[in-house]
Amino acid sequence: MLPIAVAQFTPTTDKKRNTETIRTHVKSAATRGARVVVFPEFSMYSAPAMDERFIQSAEPLNGDFVRELGVIAKESGLSVICGMNEPTEDPDRIHNTLVAVNEDGQIAAIYRKVHLYDAFGYTESSKVRPGAIEVPDLFEVGGIRFGMQTCYDVRFPEVTRRIVDAGADVLVLPAAWVPGPLKEDHWATLVRARAVENTMYVAACGQTAPGGIGRSMIVDPMGVQLASLAEAEGVAIADISADRISEVRTVNPALNLRRFTVVERD
Repeated sequence: MLPIAVAQFTPTTDKKRNTETIRTHVKSAATRGARVVVFPEFSMYSAPAMDERFIQSAEPLNGDFVRELGVIAKESGLSVICGMNEPTEDPDRIHNTLVAVNEDGQIAAIYRKVHLYDAFGYTESSKVRPGAIEVPDLFEVGGIRFGMQTCYDVRFPEVTRRIVDAGADVLVLPAAWVPGPLKEDHWATLVRARAVENTMYVAACGQTAPGGIGRSMIVDPMGVQLASLAEAEGVAIADISADRISEVRTVNPALNLRRFTVVERD
């Protein structure tokens, strides 16, 4: 068994405060035995509106935020996944980036959001540049392989299918799922669907209000919700195992039975 955690909170425009919140929840998760802890999208810095502040606060992967994540992860002896805003060569747009830092304090994997949230009256692409479509970057903890995607990506099943095809056992899904009519229902349905159709675990972690709905959860390969949080800040933990994945894929060999592959669109 491998204990993993989701830790939801409300990131602010105060990066030091956000880092201390992350540190507190990592310590809590470590005390409860977790080996991996997932935080929301834009954990490093967030504001009520996506404006120039996101550009100005962006940091490279060798900047203070990731360096401090490494210290936190090494002190607690677990892997930490966080969302951050990363500069690009375009001075007017950033990358919406996920970084996984391992228990040695080193970057283990990176993901840059591919599908931007230009929907429901929001235009993320005005300040964010989509990540390149690349071979999914996986990291391993306790013999279990993890892949990453971000928030709006969950509405595109082919993103997760590419991750499971690359060998992932667990999908890590940080988000800032914006409140709205039926949005909570969409979130719960999509997270469970990605688990069921790919026979993999999903660890989905959202921002809390006002930027997000919370509702973080860990779902098993049969779509069973193993642990969850409501609207308040907190940490939830569940045990995952390679045996469970193997068991489900024996009963439901959908990945082997499918007759289609995912092809990049021009």
